[in-house]
Amino acid sequence: MRSLVLAFTLLLAGPANAEAPARPDSGGSMLRIPGLPPIPLPPGVRGYAPESADEEPEAAPPPLRPRTAEPPPVARPEPPKPAPRLPAATIRKNLLDELFKRLAAARDADEARGVEAAIESVWMRSGSDTADLLMNRALIAWGSNDLTIARGLLDRIVALEPGWAEGWNKRATLRYRAGDLNGALKDAEQALTLEPRHYGALLGLSVIHRENGDKKRALDALRKALALDPQRKDIAADVDKLRLDVEGQDI
Repeated sequence: MRSLVLAFTLLLAGPANAEAPARPDSGGSMLRIPGLPPIPLPPGVRGYAPESADEEPEAAPPPLRPRTAEPPPVARPEPPKPAPRLPAATIRKNLLDELFKRLAAARDADEARGVEAAIESVWMRSGSDTADLLMNRALIAWGSNDLTIARGLLDRIVALEPGWAEGWNKRATLRYRAGDLNGALKDAEQALTLEPRHYGALLGLSVIHRENGDKKRALDALRKALALDPQRKDIAADVDKLRLDVEGQDI
C-alpha cells in the first residue's frame, strides 16, 4: 500500500529524483491519509490530504456581528397649512372697521384727512374691474361737465354692481346737481343701506333734507356724520347752527 501511494505521488511530481526519499526535516511536505502513517514526499512535491499539517488553515470568517436595529425614521414636521383665505367682502369690511376706529380716534384734522383718504380709496373699489373702469370714465365725463354721459355710465354701474355703495352715492350727487331731489334722496338712502358709515352720503342726505324743508332729519344726518369723523370742524359748525333752528336756544 505504501509503495502504491509513493508511486502515485512520484508520478505527480515528475521523473526528477524519483528514487530520492525526502527526510522529514528536509523541508518537504508530508502526505497524510487518515488511517496511515505520514508519508514523506520528495522535495518540490506537495501533497494534499485532509487536515494536512503543511496547509495553512483557512482564516475563519469574521464573527457575525449582531445587526443593530435601525433607528426609527425621524418624523419631519408637516409644513404649516396656509390660513384659509377670507372672502374679499370680509377683508374689505375688516379694513374699513379698522380705518373707522382710527378716524374716530384721530388727534387732529391732518390725521383725520389721511384716514379719510384711505377710507375713500377703499370705497372707490367695487371688486369689479369693469365697474371700476366705468366709474373712472364717468368721473372724467363729469369733470368735463358732460353730465349726460356721466349719468348714463352711473346707471350702468348701479345695474352691474348694485351692492356697491359708492355707485349709488355718486349717482345721488349727480342727480342732485341735475335738480332731481327725489332721485338723489333715494340713491343716497340706498348708499347708506349698503354702507351706514358713508359720511359722504350722510352729508348729501342732510343737504337734500334741508332743501326739502326737513331740518330735523338734516340735523340727524349731520350728527351721524360728525360721530364718524369728529375732527371735521365744518360739520361741527353746521350741527351747531342747525341745532339752534331745530331745538332752539339752550336755557
